[in-house]
Amino acid sequence: MQQGSRKLREFHHSSQLAPELQGTRSRPALRHPYVTRLALCLVAALCPLYTALPAPAADLPVGVAPLLAPLLSRVESHYNRAQSLKLSFSETYAGGRRPQQTESGVLYLRKPGRMRWEYGSPAGKLFLSDGKDVFLYTPDEHRAEKSKLKQSEDMRAPLAFLLGKLDFAKEFRSFETHADSAAPGDTWITAIPKSDGLAYTKVEFLATPKGEIRRVRVTGQDQSKLDFTFSDEQLNAPVSPAMFTFHVPPGVEVVEATE
Repeated sequence: MQQGSRKLREFHHSSQLAPELQGTRSRPALRHPYVTRLALCLVAALCPLYTALPAPAADLPVGVAPLLAPLLSRVESHYNRAQSLKLSFSETYAGGRRPQQTESGVLYLRKPGRMRWEYGSPAGKLFLSDGKDVFLYTPDEHRAEKSKLKQSEDMRAPLAFLLGKLDFAKEFRSFETHADSAAPGDTWITAIPKSDGLAYTKVEFLATPKGEIRRVRVTGQDQSKLDFTFSDEQLNAPVSPAMFTFHVPPGVEVVEATE
């Protein structure tokens, strides 16, 4: 991932899309490094326009340990009932012949379906959803890629808790757990998805006893790893709707992603 050296131009809050978006051209999708592409697919599918209730423990797959069922329910309840969320994140990709790459920043979310991944590294990078469209802006490229929010519905499971749509019983067929040696009391939940046709084969959640998710590790079909670490979580944080409107910086071209 290129490390942006130029600060993101300040965006002015508005309830409408910026005028610069008028006449957006349609071009083939930009060739971003794989970590950005996979992260885009993951988060773009996490934005349902409704709030799901926690799945009853009785609906969990057969074989779930009695002590695990309450933890799964606490995780679901913790996030599915929140209306907004603010936290710090770090994402690391490793796989293939590419060197390990790490990015970090602050994430803001607000129901329904709005998110703002504001990167400090690389500086100025922005990944934003207004509830309908997704914008990926990297300053060094002088372009912003626009795509539809729901273009990857099959990827909703790994990070669904971020927007209150986590349903373990619906998305996964089996679970395993083990304690985290670095954080006594926290539990790793390894979940295997019901479908074999997804881009990932395994999702691991690190959960606290109260149901807070500290890390998410996604294993791809090619054995690549995408690792998210979360900290400084603030549920129902005061997040303005205006933060989720993308304003095109001067001189930046908006490119509509196509298949």
